[in-house]
Amino acid sequence: MLCADRAFIVGGRFWHKSCWLEGLPGILEGAVNNLTKTVALLSFIVCCSCGGGGGGVGESLATDPHTDPLNGPPAGNPAGHYPVPAEAVAENVSSPDRLVGNGTPGSCTAAAFIQAVAQGGKIKFHCGPNPYTITLDHPAKVFNDKPDVVIDGGGLITLSGGGATRILYMNTCDPNQVWTTNHCQDQAQPRLTVQNLTFIDGNSKNESEYDGGGAIWVRGGRFKVVNSRFFNNVCADLGPDVGGAAIRVFSQYQGLPVYVVNSTFGGVEGYGNTGANGGGISSIGVSWAIYNSLFSHNRAIGNGGNPAQSGTPGGGSGGAIYNDGNTMTLALYGTLIENNQVNMHGSAIFFITNDHTGTLHIEDSVIRQNSGGYWYELPGISMHSDTNRQIVNSTIQ
Repeated sequence: MLCADRAFIVGGRFWHKSCWLEGLPGILEGAVNNLTKTVALLSFIVCCSCGGGGGGVGESLATDPHTDPLNGPPAGNPAGHYPVPAEAVAENVSSPDRLVGNGTPGSCTAAAFIQAVAQGGKIKFHCGPNPYTITLDHPAKVFNDKPDVVIDGGGLITLSGGGATRILYMNTCDPNQVWTTNHCQDQAQPRLTVQNLTFIDGNSKNESEYDGGGAIWVRGGRFKVVNSRFFNNVCADLGPDVGGAAIRVFSQYQGLPVYVVNSTFGGVEGYGNTGANGGGISSIGVSWAIYNSLFSHNRAIGNGGNPAQSGTPGGGSGGAIYNDGNTMTLALYGTLIENNQVNMHGSAIFFITNDHTGTLHIEDSVIRQNSGGYWYELPGISMHSDTNRQIVNSTIQ
């Protein structure tokens, strides 16, 4: 594990940048119980307490003028230690199907990455020993007749939309990506996993048919996020249902959850994600299981609510999370949601099950200091009064 001589402070704690970049994803991969994960976290802290000196990871060679990923906070909630189920941990990429790059930064082009995603399989990067940012000018797209896609940045790779484009797209119902079944909204594959990556400056404002999802847009199959960070991604500013400045998801196979594990959305001022609704994530009819993650400084900036009030463009709900649909579950474990903002409803969470059959489960988590809006059943949480809720060992204020 390498420790660089550059450091920063987040939440009153001292972090070496490259400790997150090289050490944390590998340490936490496969940690599925409290004891293992506690040892992992202690190992990480020991590393990050080491002094400066030579041999550390250097600055990114990227020239993107927007977000500097090295200044962002590490992935995950530092205080989150909830055991992660086996199916939610990082995928094994020890035998990759594709390598982006030949060992030099210059070989890690946007075209090479986009081609690797189109081919599918397990994808890793070979861009040299230093952090590197790949800036796209159009999205990488998953083809539905290709193998499952696992994209592993090894803690070194940042994928950027350059403030101009969405970064990653998967849609089992898009004929341009190949229809593989006659039930595209409920099919088991592809299964897309992003892990040990940073997504910055994604922008889907120019998308009209498949809107929202500034960094990632997913429909169908399965989707999982592990040890990843999302900074300064944006989607449409206005609208009653459009959202997910970082991620938007529809129609997961058999209603199984999207897993988000040890990941950060925003995290510090100046790094939050912004959209009409769901400053961090947004979905319709989708369940989520979120473990040991951090949502902060994200914003829902629409105006007029969901549905839109007369004379308004609509939106402005779900500062961190916008979850709309019928029978679905939003489950938070070991997760911190703070300092998010809205104009209308759900400064932390907007959770609306239209047929009143959904479940909100919050365990070993903290929701605090989110601001704006009204119609609160719990602090920061907008939902129907009869919503089934399970709150265990958590702080909501």
